Amino acid sequence: MAIEIERKFLVSSDAWREGPAGKEIRQGYLCRDPERSVRVRIKGEQGFLTVKGKTSGIARSEHEYEIPLENARELLELCVPPLLEKVRYERWHEGRCWEIDEFEGANAGLIVAEVELPDAAASLTLPPWAGAEVSDDPRYFNLALAAHPWCEWGTK
Repeated sequence: MAIEIERKFLVSSDAWREGPAGKEIRQGYLCRDPERSVRVRIKGEQGFLTVKGKTSGIARSEHEYEIPLENARELLELCVPPLLEKVRYERWHEGRCWEIDEFEGANAGLIVAEVELPDAAASLTLPPWAGAEVSDDPRYFNLALAAHPWCEWGTK
């Protein structure tokens, strides 16, 4: 079984902005159950179908499959509204690829950086733009942001 081990951080400055352009992402969920989710994503000109299990700490099972772009477009129409929209940037720091998501729509203003690790105990050097860690805060999971957008939070 494929396991995703990921840590998430709020972004505390614009120092990450220098670098390659990001890719637009539109994604939705066919299933938003707490035990499992089924996500459809269009990233640039590629389509993906992803099945994720329940999060345990910073790990969860993940199976991702590239699908034809047209299929992804059709499946997005079947997703539970609303769709999640963001631009993803990749930045390297200390040998690790950080994915920075700048959210749009109802989550505009939220910028989250995440990094995948080989195991939960792996050491990590934070880039200077990484702020507070939110790995354990389920509100920042994409699944949660689709159901309860950032703009609706009373206190952030």
